[in-house]
Amino acid sequence: MKIIRTVKELKEAVNALKAEGKSVGLVPTMGALHDGHISLVERARSGNDAVVVSVFVNPTQFNNPDDLRTYPRTEEADCRRLDEAGVDIAFIPTVEEMYPEPDTRQFDLGAVAAVMEGAMRPGHFNGVAQVVSRLFAMVNPDRAYFGEKDFQQIAVIRRMVELEKFPIEIVSCPIKRESDGLALSSRNVRLSAHQREVAPNIHRVLKESVGRKLAGASLEEVKHWVIDSINAYPEMEVEYYEIVNAADMQPVAEWGDCSEPVGCITVYLGDVRLIDNIKY
Repeated sequence: MKIIRTVKELKEAVNALKAEGKSVGLVPTMGALHDGHISLVERARSGNDAVVVSVFVNPTQFNNPDDLRTYPRTEEADCRRLDEAGVDIAFIPTVEEMYPEPDTRQFDLGAVAAVMEGAMRPGHFNGVAQVVSRLFAMVNPDRAYFGEKDFQQIAVIRRMVELEKFPIEIVSCPIKRESDGLALSSRNVRLSAHQREVAPNIHRVLKESVGRKLAGASLEEVKHWVIDSINAYPEMEVEYYEIVNAADMQPVAEWGDCSEPVGCITVYLGDVRLIDNIKY
């Protein structure tokens, strides 16, 4: 595996692969890699001749300076895992390399970016669009891979691809979970032992809510039940829970309003912010 730290070297290495007629898959990450990331790498490996993984904690998508400061950084371990997973290129730039000048672009991301994470984290999705568009321009991959834990983010990236006219296939990949149901996340390492015991109840409640829907509960009843059930744990507080149309991320009022309703939740467990979702 090549470890590359400059844009110039990255472009040269990718161009060499493409000159050999190889297809390229890109997995953008912020490091602190876990099995969820590796599942994206495996999916990319199976669909492409070569795989590029970026490891970059992108400052423009953090609206909370403390969250940026405390985000885990484990470069040595990340490189070891990527090498073992058969990655061809690990791109690990500095902030100065990614942003030699401030990125002042504002993307017209529309309604998909206005709700949920977009409402709670102003500027977050514009920062995501900035960094991912830069990576796409640098690598020009055939396909790029993203995990469905960040369900809304995938819709935002698809919108950005449409705006920028990138000829890139966006591949969404299923959430990877611990054996007790907790969605894998780089932030999980910040949970105390007790918080780690409590955290799987987020997914447990979401799974049980599907049964309530099947038993005839209305959408509003399911929403209130999920929020109340999670807030019943003194350690946890729901920031939002919305049931949205998977096609456009807009909240739905009745089950019959769309064919693919998805419940998206964000929960604070202490000061750790966890997200998850479930398809109804």
